[in-house]
Amino acid sequence: MILLVSIVRFAKTLTDMRLPNFQNARRAIIGCIALAAGSLQAGPMEVRLAAAHDEFLVNRREAIHGLLDPFGVPEVARPVIETPRGPFHKPEDWKRHVVATVFWVGEQPSENNPTANTKSAWDPNWQANFGGYDDPLARDGYAPAGFVPQQNSFYVALPYNDLTSGGKHREEASKVIPWFWEKYRGDGISVCKGHWVEIHRGGRVCYAQWEDVGPFVVDHWQYVFGQERPRLNRNNAAGIDLSPAVRDFLGLRSGEEVEWRFVEDYEVPVGPWRR
Repeated sequence: MILLVSIVRFAKTLTDMRLPNFQNARRAIIGCIALAAGSLQAGPMEVRLAAAHDEFLVNRREAIHGLLDPFGVPEVARPVIETPRGPFHKPEDWKRHVVATVFWVGEQPSENNPTANTKSAWDPNWQANFGGYDDPLARDGYAPAGFVPQQNSFYVALPYNDLTSGGKHREEASKVIPWFWEKYRGDGISVCKGHWVEIHRGGRVCYAQWEDVGPFVVDHWQYVFGQERPRLNRNNAAGIDLSPAVRDFLGLRSGEEVEWRFVEDYEVPVGPWRR
């Protein structure tokens, strides 16, 4: 009888614990009492209590498993693979039959180049940061002779500046520049500077980075990001300026036509344009 009272007290303790899987615990309690009552008439009490205890532990383990994983999270993480934006280009992405002119870091003003290129639209110390004068005549391969450029010698200029003279982004910039919000870092920081351009001419393909604005105009987004043709200018409606390195790689002369389009960094292959 004393043993039965002890078991009842044990059962009450289990109830007071408010186990998460109460129904399983309740069945275990009832089993304990039944076994205890039956043991007064037959069978060793220790054996029956051990069996009831084992059953209780099994039920308890099942309850704990549910608590450890209440939302059914898989044991192995499921990777999420995102496709980069714009892996395929539309035919209209290409700007075709565009007259190209040659310009360079450090170029001084002339009749066809009204602005000195010692600074760019986005870098007031362009020549210093580049490392020197990018002489179009004195070359060492695709680099200027006499020094090692500190920036990519494959660069271009296009006739659109996403920043105003006050440092704010132009009103249309966020609407017309496809990668605007991906590259946006705040006022005064261009999202165009450094973007990659692919250029074709005569079966050769070159890659360069957008580092300045021109020729001549700074707001022609309808051409740069749309379908308009370059505006008329004194350089036969030129629509892109190319660095000496791009000129030499493509084997062109200033005033000849090229095709170009924007590309993403992951689309740019290994080449002399990768420093």
